[in-house]
Amino acid sequence: MKVAPLRCEFCDATTESEFLRHQLAMTHAQLRVTFLFCALFYLCFAATDLIWVGYSLKTCLLVGARIAVAAVVLTCLALLKRRPDSIPFTRVAANIVEVAGAAGFLLIAALRPTEFSLHAISMSIVVIVLYIYIPNRLIYAVTIAAAATAFFMLLAWQLGGMPTLELATMASLLALTNVFGYVAARRYQILWREEYSAQMVLKNLSVRDPLTGCYNRRHLHEQLLETEISRAQRYRLSLTVIMSDLDHFKAVNDTYGHYGGDAVLQRFAALLQSMTRDSIDSVVRYGGEEFLLILPETDLAGGELLAERLRQTLADTPVDHEGQQIHVTASFGVASVDFASSTHEAHDNMIAAADELLYAAKNSGRNRVCAQQLV
Repeated sequence: MKVAPLRCEFCDATTESEFLRHQLAMTHAQLRVTFLFCALFYLCFAATDLIWVGYSLKTCLLVGARIAVAAVVLTCLALLKRRPDSIPFTRVAANIVEVAGAAGFLLIAALRPTEFSLHAISMSIVVIVLYIYIPNRLIYAVTIAAAATAFFMLLAWQLGGMPTLELATMASLLALTNVFGYVAARRYQILWREEYSAQMVLKNLSVRDPLTGCYNRRHLHEQLLETEISRAQRYRLSLTVIMSDLDHFKAVNDTYGHYGGDAVLQRFAALLQSMTRDSIDSVVRYGGEEFLLILPETDLAGGELLAERLRQTLADTPVDHEGQQIHVTASFGVASVDFASSTHEAHDNMIAAADELLYAAKNSGRNRVCAQQLV
């Protein structure tokens, strides 16, 4: 899971999307806290407008600007609550609040031009909030924070009446704040993705067999099989399982050693994975040399055809191991349920039925396929 060094996102778009989905609940929680803080910040500091400007039309404009920013923030907060599962909308809301907050602050600074030295302190806080406290794409945060800083310095130059040396010092400090904000945000973005990568590695280890890379039996019974059966029941689809077992595998271990046996298992697993549909079918290492295939939206004829192709390909392709060629075969049991017409109990013993068919193939001479439609 490689992370792009500048934009601090996963190079693979699918992985980045999965990461954002994984982080979505935490992102929304952080946005809620920050949005509420921003709304209160703008409303509470209306008191300073009265202190510095007094009661005037300008005060009304300042208070109106603060109320407008708070209204935008609270509106985005309410809409986030209505769209909790939308990643694009979450990003749009973050961008709207960042732009509204920065624009509102710049308007307030323009209406109170005698206090740019104090505004610079507040501008530094705004920049830090944009980079760190509002979860957003780093490239968006950089663009908004840099643009807001540039506009602030333009206002200070045009309206502040400040000496050149003071302006240069202010610009340097705000530039440094942007750099520190970017470095901190970049660090957080990378750390979050490294943590996610570590979690995915651990999750993968918990559900997959380390030798073959196939799903393990624990994952099959805890989640995989129930999920596929429920989906087939809901949409009244066919579901087929294939139980396969390498023939005379003990003889392979006795002749070529356990490393030779491992090479055969890896080759067989790779064959099963390469001839099934990626992200649709599932390959499970069920036992020592037993593998189970789960084939959604596949009828008995399709499952039997796949099993025959697998049987033939394995028999015709010896396994290379340390300069030797190991010839192996496998037997297959295929069981299928059509949920559009079957009884509710037909799927209860799918794996047991496939296992019985597998042993029927073994007892019939091995290197063959036995199949049955369950009703």
